[in-house]
Amino acid sequence: MKLDRRTLLISGGAGIGLVVAFSLWPRHLESELAPARGEQTFGNFIRIANSGKITVAVPQVETGQGIWTGLAQIVADELGAAWESIGAEPAPLAKAYANAMAKEEGWPSGVRITANSTSVRAFEQPLRQAAATARAMLVGAAADRWNVDPSSCDTADGFVINGVRTFTFAELAEEAADRSVPRNVALRAKERLIGQALQRLDGPAKAQGSWRFAGDVRLPGLLFASVRIAPPGGRVTQFLRDLAAKIPGVVHVSTTDRWVAVVAENWWTAERGAKAGDPHFSGTRSAPDMRQAFEHALANVAGHEWFSRGNYGAAVRGSRPLAATYFAAPSQHLGLEPVTATARISDGAVEIWAATQAPGFGKAYQNLYPMPAGEPAGRAMEPDAASIAAELAKSLGRPVQVVLSQSVSQNQDRVAPGALARMTALPGEGGITAAWAMKVATADGLGSALARLAGKDAPDRLGRSALGGAVPPYSIPSIRIEAVDAELPITPGYMRGSPEREFAFFTESFIDELAHAAGMEPLAFRMSMLGGNGRLARCLQAAARLSGWDGGGQGSTMGIAGASAFGSHIGLVAVASIGEEQRVKAHRLVAAVDCGRTVNTGLVQQQIAGGLVWALAQATVHSPEWIAGMPRARPIGGIGLPRLADTPDISIEIIPSSEPAGGISGLGTLPVAPALANAVHAGSGRRMRSIPFNPMAEG
Repeated sequence: MKLDRRTLLISGGAGIGLVVAFSLWPRHLESELAPARGEQTFGNFIRIANSGKITVAVPQVETGQGIWTGLAQIVADELGAAWESIGAEPAPLAKAYANAMAKEEGWPSGVRITANSTSVRAFEQPLRQAAATARAMLVGAAADRWNVDPSSCDTADGFVINGVRTFTFAELAEEAADRSVPRNVALRAKERLIGQALQRLDGPAKAQGSWRFAGDVRLPGLLFASVRIAPPGGRVTQFLRDLAAKIPGVVHVSTTDRWVAVVAENWWTAERGAKAGDPHFSGTRSAPDMRQAFEHALANVAGHEWFSRGNYGAAVRGSRPLAATYFAAPSQHLGLEPVTATARISDGAVEIWAATQAPGFGKAYQNLYPMPAGEPAGRAMEPDAASIAAELAKSLGRPVQVVLSQSVSQNQDRVAPGALARMTALPGEGGITAAWAMKVATADGLGSALARLAGKDAPDRLGRSALGGAVPPYSIPSIRIEAVDAELPITPGYMRGSPEREFAFFTESFIDELAHAAGMEPLAFRMSMLGGNGRLARCLQAAARLSGWDGGGQGSTMGIAGASAFGSHIGLVAVASIGEEQRVKAHRLVAAVDCGRTVNTGLVQQQIAGGLVWALAQATVHSPEWIAGMPRARPIGGIGLPRLADTPDISIEIIPSSEPAGGISGLGTLPVAPALANAVHAGSGRRMRSIPFNPMAEG
């Protein structure tokens, strides 16, 4: 279904783009975009209005990572537009916007998804090619008017230029859009806007409070619903409907085996009704701590070999490798935005407004208006409230907005599954590691989310989405990685930076152990094994230089760690200690980043800094108690999330690079936990092998 974006009540960011074979295009550019009066379309990504306004259809969800700005900046640069003339809107729900990296990431073909820091990597080239084609058509129209060779013309600041003569894009758009499509258009050789820290397109609206999220949708006759949902595998066993219905303002009470809902004229009344109904649920008993479930899987479930290089068995035969066990507990998103969806029945069809990072995939609704996500860490991958809102709207014949309370949002979180890893390694000559093995028990967060969206119970087998980052970035001759699919009572889901974040903790912490066992300085130890990864080596060296790295020896408060993921690389030095309350305190974080060709340096700085602080919270906030496979809800103010006073001094250096653009959204989350753990070990001698940290339990 082609969606006219002018009919959307609230604009949102969603979708993904496909590398288009321009040699197969028709003579006139076809487009999935619906132009307004006075607008011309140039393929699937660009509209130019007679006012001079240029709109870029962005095929990714804006989750706060700035992708509406980054992808629009790519178009503006290649087109030769003035940044002040650029606007952005969500791309329509059409097949033309499928993620071009789906196959490489191991996702289903044609999936529409914003995940794994793929946005720029998937869409830079399609957007550049689309903009270059539009530029050639504008230049061709101007050259015809001037009766000159198009090669004598250029574009800049929204003009086509030939010597002292100019035409604005607005003056040429109608004529240019009707031209035959040029073949084999060359991309711009000299960049003008790429690399600049241009102002974010979503910044002013967010600062003014006019940026609309799923909870801001308002429709005529809208009702509001508060919902309680059963634990995984559980069902509703009791709900006092009469008491819920007696609350003044309640207009409807609905119950199913899996959930109960109270509908009212406002959400607060609906929430009072839900509490009055006092719902009870059945559920499978689960341990309050998830670690024993991982340990059981590692000890009793057969694994499969995920990766192998060299001959680990031969390398360690007759020796006693160094061994350690590391654990990353399942972790919550803990976003401030509650799970929300609005549904309306129109001409017998269901319309849905919801934040979702995979719009149009699997069993998703056809008439879906994807909203920007206010929770940046991946909880919006699945629009859980959409099906409940749709069922209520069908029953009542009025639009209904379902908002899960903060407590229910925590209970029903699709958590990062965590992992338990047994590491072994054999030092070689001069301390260089000769053999490395890891046997890890884990589950597939993103794979599970995609399976649910497709109407399946679970992924068939642990794959890339569960084991990305498991292979260390070092030149170790013999490596063996075994994976065990852990059967967990929780509901795993997608989280930004995971599982690479967990594996970075395992790898970089164990590397630090190996360095100390070999009597080598941790940075020098890493450098000795990075001959095949010069970009990561430069990041580690730059972080060490910027931080005044002191070697991380006994009595130091410095720890170092690095990671390569999403086509990018990061080195980090942390200054940390154990505070008076026996909690890890980060004093300073110094990062050096190589993310290839940088589209917007401001976005890189923001995303790396945000990832560092987010990962600091994930590493230091205590795990919840687990009940019936759900995290027990906690007041946000009492969880212990870092506050402004807890924020360490942060320094970030972007290393110039001509390599292809890499991902950054999840990159800053990766090295924080190991760098902190290594710093604490240097200063106190305590080796922390579990996250979130608990210094009282480890030594």
